[in-house]
Amino acid sequence: MSTRAGFVALIGEPNAGKSTLLNRMVGAKVSIVTHKVQTTRARIRGVAIEGEAQIVFVDTPGLFLPRRRLDRAMVAAAWSGAADADVVVLMVEAHRGISEGVERILEGLADIGKGRKIALAINKIDRVEAPVLLGLTKSLNERYDFVETFLISAEKGHGVDTLRTWLAGELPEGPWLYPEDQIADLPMRMIAAEMTREKLTLRLHQELPYQLTVETTDWVERKDGSARVDQVVYVVRDGHKGILLGHKGETIKQVSKASREELQEFLGRPIHLFLQVKVRSGWLDEAERYSEMGLNFKDGNA
Repeated sequence: MSTRAGFVALIGEPNAGKSTLLNRMVGAKVSIVTHKVQTTRARIRGVAIEGEAQIVFVDTPGLFLPRRRLDRAMVAAAWSGAADADVVVLMVEAHRGISEGVERILEGLADIGKGRKIALAINKIDRVEAPVLLGLTKSLNERYDFVETFLISAEKGHGVDTLRTWLAGELPEGPWLYPEDQIADLPMRMIAAEMTREKLTLRLHQELPYQLTVETTDWVERKDGSARVDQVVYVVRDGHKGILLGHKGETIKQVSKASREELQEFLGRPIHLFLQVKVRSGWLDEAERYSEMGLNFKDGNA
């Protein structure tokens, strides 16, 4: 039997469940998952094996109406990821239906859809009754000619295996693109930074806006098999630094502990994590910060 390999882009509105689906497909946590929208900034590739096929997932930032440079760069990255993929899966939340955001995405599909297989995955199907689900499926397929439609729950796993099997069969024949044991093509430094950013997002909820970023500044392998990892959290205001640190530094300590434990579990070895918080008011306009997030700074131009 010949092998297959190719890229699958997951697109949709923020919080549509793309990262949750990616993590379930891959079988490991490679994409940041929080209750907040717009948390995925870079195109994170996760690699899944299905039979003789290697599926390389591109988890794109959510598609939304951009207002700032960072927003515009994220949206450009999402459409670029879709345009470069062999198969595109549009994810729509069952309970939200066809929102203005979904309407905009359907319009955008016309530009990238020529010669490309685009499937529909209606997610969170447990949140609506069957008649609503059937009506939504019909309406979406009337608006765009999807090659297949899948009804899934990324969180609970319903329908995910069926979708993965179908994707494997749609990829072009050819050799695998990554080693069999590799689950992501992101540098470990970026994965570690994303883990810490997720912990910050979960811990701070509504207290802190999205104007923070995490960079892994140093990674030193030790002879005993452990590693020292240094990270900097950049915020734009002094007030944000105080919120991040918390009373007597308790907040940043808890974030550091949670991130270190997850990183240790992910790597299967001891990690010594050290976090610093720095105020850098203009980081949203620095090209270097965008490169660290896997985004193109120029795509943020108005």
